[in-house]
Amino acid sequence: MGARKREMAERLKEIKKQTAIAKLNDVPTSPRKMRLVADMVRGVEVNRALDILKYSKKEASNRLGKLVRSAIANWEAKNEEDRKELENGNVYIKTLMVDEGRTLKRIRTAPQGRAARIRKRSNHVTIVLGVKNQPVKEEA
Repeated sequence: MGARKREMAERLKEIKKQTAIAKLNDVPTSPRKMRLVADMVRGVEVNRALDILKYSKKEASNRLGKLVRSAIANWEAKNEEDRKELENGNVYIKTLMVDEGRTLKRIRTAPQGRAARIRKRSNHVTIVLGVKNQPVKEEA
């Protein structure tokens, strides 16, 4: 049983070496606003995703664009021999998660001597890049 677990752990390590991950923590944008932008580029090829983010009016698209560029740099560092995959358009955004971060609570005055709470939300964004599998052509 122990050898089997060790073998599985080694396999997971190899898979982790191939995947490029980039994280952006405590982004001062509400998760809902960030998810609107994330949904536009999830599953899209990275160069096309950068174009979409560049011409988006949303403020969150600037931060997400920087994060995609960071993930591309991480992918290039791990896959130096496969750089042509990036130029061929085979690298895509495999997963893009937007999780809720901490919420800063502030107080604003309200009518009739009351106090109203303001919630300043933040989020955490995680990107994982993958490579599309090309069909292998068999020579007859």
